[in-house]
Amino acid sequence: MHSSSSFNADVLLSQALAGSGECLGRLLDVYRNYLKLLAVSQLERKLTSRVSPSDVVQETFLEANRDFVSFRGSSSVEFCAWLRRILVNNLHRVVEQHVLAGKRDVRREVSLETLANNLEQSTARLDSILRDPGASPSSHAERHELEITLADQLAELPVDYRDVIVLRHVEALPFEAVGQRLGRSTGASRMLWLRAIEMLRDRMNARGEHD
Repeated sequence: MHSSSSFNADVLLSQALAGSGECLGRLLDVYRNYLKLLAVSQLERKLTSRVSPSDVVQETFLEANRDFVSFRGSSSVEFCAWLRRILVNNLHRVVEQHVLAGKRDVRREVSLETLANNLEQSTARLDSILRDPGASPSSHAERHELEITLADQLAELPVDYRDVIVLRHVEALPFEAVGQRLGRSTGASRMLWLRAIEMLRDRMNARGEHD
């Protein structure tokens, strides 16, 4: 599995733009966990029982590979934004096919702005726990790298640890609701969250030491 310390996305992008299909595949894989986290945060719980977020991401990769010639950016940040737009279109289609059933409801539409804002808020909440206040990312590129790294590290946590962090920080649920979703008491869900955050913090710190 990739982490943001083990690749240079801008180098992969430049090589992909030069015609390397292999580098394009490696570049897309860099964003797999990040896009899956986005999809999970936007798909309703009842919908994820019928539609796999991984399938939505895979469809996004297929379309990105097909339409890469239309990409006009030059940086990994621009490439990631382009992938998000493709993901948004696929989420629209999933919601229309499985939820709206032909009855359009604009209040339930997913937008690029909603996705971007939700992810920024989610990573900011995690960042406030994992880092000292004075060590927060100062640039858009650094924020971008943190988002990818957090998604990768979350994907490697035990399932119950990952679920409690996603519910608490990505979906921003109170501990009572987290406990209901996990079939635990409020106190037990809070203790699970504390252990999960400690493990995630340790993983992030270990990654920083190896950079």
